[in-house]
Amino acid sequence: MIANAAHAPRSTRNCSDVEWKARTDLAAAYRLFDRLGMTDLIYTHMSARIPDTPDHFLINPYGLMFHEVTPDNLVKVDIDGNLVEEREGDQINPAGFTIHSAVHRARHDAGAVIHLHTDAGMAVSAQADGLLPITQHSLRWYNRIAYHDYEGIALDLAERERLVADLGTHHTMILRNHGLMTVGQDVPEAAILMYYLEQACRQQVMALSGGRPLITPPAEVCEHTARQYEHAYPRAGVLEWESLVRWLDGTTGPTGPR
Repeated sequence: MIANAAHAPRSTRNCSDVEWKARTDLAAAYRLFDRLGMTDLIYTHMSARIPDTPDHFLINPYGLMFHEVTPDNLVKVDIDGNLVEEREGDQINPAGFTIHSAVHRARHDAGAVIHLHTDAGMAVSAQADGLLPITQHSLRWYNRIAYHDYEGIALDLAERERLVADLGTHHTMILRNHGLMTVGQDVPEAAILMYYLEQACRQQVMALSGGRPLITPPAEVCEHTARQYEHAYPRAGVLEWESLVRWLDGTTGPTGPR
């Protein structure tokens, strides 16, 4: 059942334990962002590298909405865009391949890549100053976020070189006039970074809409806070992920276990 995709019965298809873990985590991320309303129908995408075959990654089938993605129907492609273990009807979003293959090819630390077109993320991507250091959430990325200028729909494979050059070693990017992207060691890290990046963007849009002067902390406080995120807390996703999966599976609710 799609509702239990994160803890779905083991596939009858032949895959390793580490690939199955990547599949269940990635399917859970699709359900998470569907539940949070952070979708663009069928047009955004998340991917996960398969740890024991690092030149292969998983991505959503083109034409399915997020809530329809399961561990079994994720499509496996190689770094050149060839379908691996091709099944009838399998296809992927060409723009999704451009973006995800660029990062997976250039960044061997990229276990997962998430790219979304959220309302707040797209709004901030259109603002000349980008993400402002005005909330605790946004300060996670103080001087630690990349930007990539808009070149049109990402169908030109030549854009990959420029995209990864702009990304550099960062784990978060705002694609101007387009949306948000996060890169993680694994799916939980990329997903939690995306959640809080969207929160920071929503808070910025709300603060700017108030029509009152904004308070920006001193630069030294901004840098101190960013370093606290890096050193005083576990890596994003380490503490949150299993709880989120239980929430998605309906085994916990606002009042505790059911």
